Amino acid sequence: MLSSEVCANARKSRDARFDGLFYVAVKSTGIYCRPICPAPAAKEGNVEYYQHAHSAAQAGFRPCIRCRPDSAPGSYAWLGTQTTAVRAKRLIDSGFLSMGSVEQLAEKLGITSRYLSKLYQQYYGIAPKQYALYKQCDLAKQLLQQTSLPVTEIAYACGFNSQRRFNDAFSRLYQITPSSLRHGAQASRQIELMMSFRPPYNWPALRGFLAHRLVTPLEWLDDKAYGRNFMLGDYQGRFTARFDAQNNRFKVSIEINDLKGLPLVVSNIRRVLDLDADTEFIKSHLRQQCPDMALEDGLRLPGIWAPFEAGIRAILGQQISVVAAKNLMIKLVEQLGNQQADGTFHFPSPQAIAGSELTFFKMPARRKLAIIALAQHYASEPDCTPESWLAIKGIGPWTVDYAKMRGLSAPDIYLGGDLGVQKAIDRVGQIDVSGCAPFRSYLTFQLWQQLA
Repeated sequence: MLSSEVCANARKSRDARFDGLFYVAVKSTGIYCRPICPAPAAKEGNVEYYQHAHSAAQAGFRPCIRCRPDSAPGSYAWLGTQTTAVRAKRLIDSGFLSMGSVEQLAEKLGITSRYLSKLYQQYYGIAPKQYALYKQCDLAKQLLQQTSLPVTEIAYACGFNSQRRFNDAFSRLYQITPSSLRHGAQASRQIELMMSFRPPYNWPALRGFLAHRLVTPLEWLDDKAYGRNFMLGDYQGRFTARFDAQNNRFKVSIEINDLKGLPLVVSNIRRVLDLDADTEFIKSHLRQQCPDMALEDGLRLPGIWAPFEAGIRAILGQQISVVAAKNLMIKLVEQLGNQQADGTFHFPSPQAIAGSELTFFKMPARRKLAIIALAQHYASEPDCTPESWLAIKGIGPWTVDYAKMRGLSAPDIYLGGDLGVQKAIDRVGQIDVSGCAPFRSYLTFQLWQQLA
């Protein structure tokens, strides 16, 4: 938790770099806000600071209608070696407990439910189920205020089995009714959400990286926006995220076949765009280990939608140029992907690739076999981890690390064996790689930027 002095200065200056890192509760009004709230600042003696929005809500404060704390960027918890708590939070953020139990979540994490509850209370000050309920209501509040979807559909999308249950949970948490936020909006299935980030955000660098690797049947890109088709289990659709530098956010339009999958999709979009990173803190940490290297401001990790797609991209990119790898990806998507009415494609399923001999590829047979073997592996074990790929002939540590870095957005992957990284090291000189933990993925991208 930041000190009260730091919070006070950030609140008074409305410093957007602290947005989402703490919340301001005003005792006289009973309302909690983001530090960037445009409302007149309350006297210091009349405020309390909370690290998490759910903590302010638990203390009995209502969310501000003007600054909408539910729209704040997330605060990634850098918990050192306690990665289990981080993994649990990510799974709950993506809606795991709206479909499964705490016991199932604990089993997935390889721990007991009792230990999971202890971890969550220790690091987040709340029980897992309570936090999951908060996240359900948090997304519902965004949908109520930013879309005109019917309340019944919003309740369904956020994991509630009935509108009555939704109304009760929402009113208890926020002390306002869902209908009071609607202002007579007309029903529509169009979903547009504002997804905030903590500045700076280096959009030109992210856009440039994506442009060189853009798979045009699957993705689209212009000066201010990136979008793509997606599939996540039974959920499929598309999104387009438009960059808004002035307001430190992306305006994201989403189409999805089943609203039940919306929490998972929203969570994955935030990951792909790396919206919750504190880039100033990361850069400051890297600068201590790399004092002679010019570091880019606001550099993000460009994510890939799923680990399987990241693995296929990595295999196709082995020992060839970025352009050649992109052309192979385009051919794969056009040959085996599911074409949509507008001419775009979904990324091929593991089953589609596993059932093909890839005769349309001109490449070494062993590379084709590695692609097919990875697809067969996923077809039989959809929840497999990249570490399990090492048993597949033709897949080595670089491929696994690349997939973890971009397909899972793991923050601490150093691709030291990458040719581009090696060229950059030759240019900038030796650096303390181990000292750059836990942000060595960002170090890898900083080194790639040296060659851009």
